[in-house]
Amino acid sequence: MGSNPSELPFVSVVVTVRNEERHIGQLLESLLVQEGPFEVVLVDAESRDRTVAIAEAVGARAPGVLRIVRRPGSRGIGRNVGVRAARGLWVAFIDGDCFADSQWLHQLRTRFAPGTVIAGKTVIVGKPRYGELERVELFQGGYDVTYPSCNLVYERQAFVRMGGFDPRFITAEDIDLNLRAVQAGASIVYEPRAVVYHHMRGTFFRFLYQAFWNGYGRKQLTEKHGNLWGRYRMRRLIEGQRGAIASARLAAAFGGYVTRMLMGGDSRLSADAPEGLAE
Repeated sequence: MGSNPSELPFVSVVVTVRNEERHIGQLLESLLVQEGPFEVVLVDAESRDRTVAIAEAVGARAPGVLRIVRRPGSRGIGRNVGVRAARGLWVAFIDGDCFADSQWLHQLRTRFAPGTVIAGKTVIVGKPRYGELERVELFQGGYDVTYPSCNLVYERQAFVRMGGFDPRFITAEDIDLNLRAVQAGASIVYEPRAVVYHHMRGTFFRFLYQAFWNGYGRKQLTEKHGNLWGRYRMRRLIEGQRGAIASARLAAAFGGYVTRMLMGGDSRLSADAPEGLAE
């Protein structure tokens, strides 16, 4: 791949935000120094704080790079809206409570290839005892499909062809998308040099709240894709949940899973095609 920016593939960085005034400035500052060419499509879900004002102030220093779209809804809906507005051949997703290493896009570009999804390395910053816990991995076709969408790249054409994120998911919409991508023949490539830093939840309550909804999302996955427990590496799952904090997370996630189950689920999740880009 050549070093001339004009020879590099154009990337659209899609960010969904709501009330992220604490982090949006740091995120956008980290994006403006990335290797070009790129654009940033910021989808704001009706923030009530200074998120948009801060974004506009930062974006004014780089005219034409940042575009702001306002659209209420879930993360999946927001990301789909962002992709519809995107102009790049590749779409990189990052979250509003994250910031990127200065070499993030450069390292991701080294792995661009047809039929490939690229996942970067996500590093937790914040409370150490929360951030030390590992992801609960789920495998499809030999690939880990739990790489989060705060550091994930898709070919725009492939993303649109699959229908994008399924907006019916409360959480786990990124796992669902990765799972469908592998089922459609894509490979998932992990690039540890493409680093994104993710701010951990600041309180134990918010940590457990997130775990609850993660468990809820895992149940939604089983409603759509059938029983997935055989695709977990159970020994690693058990070993990775040792300690009081890990046990609390597991209990909260189980609570979310059971809550979804007691609600009776949603028969629409058994449908093959999501409604994301067709709304």
